[in-house]
Amino acid sequence: MMQRNIALVASNAPAALEAEAELRPMYDFVDMAEADLVIALGGDGFLLHVLHQMLDRRRTLPVFGMNRGSVGFLMNDFRAEALLERLSNASQYIIHPLSGEITTIDNERHILPAINEISLLRETRQAAKLEVMVNGKTMLDELICDGLLVSTPAGSTAYNLSANGPILPLESALLALTPISPFRPRRWRGAILPEATSFQFNVLEAVKRPVSAVADQREIRDIKHVRVTADRSRPLTLLFDPDHGLDDRIAMEQFAF
Repeated sequence: MMQRNIALVASNAPAALEAEAELRPMYDFVDMAEADLVIALGGDGFLLHVLHQMLDRRRTLPVFGMNRGSVGFLMNDFRAEALLERLSNASQYIIHPLSGEITTIDNERHILPAINEISLLRETRQAAKLEVMVNGKTMLDELICDGLLVSTPAGSTAYNLSANGPILPLESALLALTPISPFRPRRWRGAILPEATSFQFNVLEAVKRPVSAVADQREIRDIKHVRVTADRSRPLTLLFDPDHGLDDRIAMEQFAF
């Protein structure tokens, strides 16, 4: 059995706090600063919060999530017993976050990471008008839409799927570019592109038709352009039970009704 320095963190949901109270007397947990592995109790939103904290602190650790939330797509089942054995046998999945370089109409510059997706969304009743560039080349002179998003494989079953975007296998090294309610060109449904692709989105009529940029849960309003790339310098590691891997869940989502 492997010996690990394990930290335990929980969301403020009652089910997560109850699970934390059950686990703490059973195992020897350490503070996050001393840990080489983290157990996260909560839902998918809390797991993303934990991963973002690691990116902010520039110290990433493998995370084994256990579902004490609602959907729990990125989580393992909660079981208190045999936890160390589960960690020893867990499968690793490496995900690379996105990096969004966001510039506002006031020339404020922000750099935000995203694990699921970076999306551009109209702020008012008027549709957004966007120029879409891929690897420095203009692919769409004018996309009239409610918005647009770039999704990682890990996020492809989240907002991307709700916007009728494709589901990407976790190890595909691909990104999904998905329009949100496109009006013109009406028949464009997006693109699947290599992870090394560089995207730039320029907001046309940015004052008249204001647009916000959202990196997972962080929003910057009144933007004029956004550049999105994959950040391979800060890989994140998720751990899953061998019989409940994320790749299996992604495959099953493609047959769900």
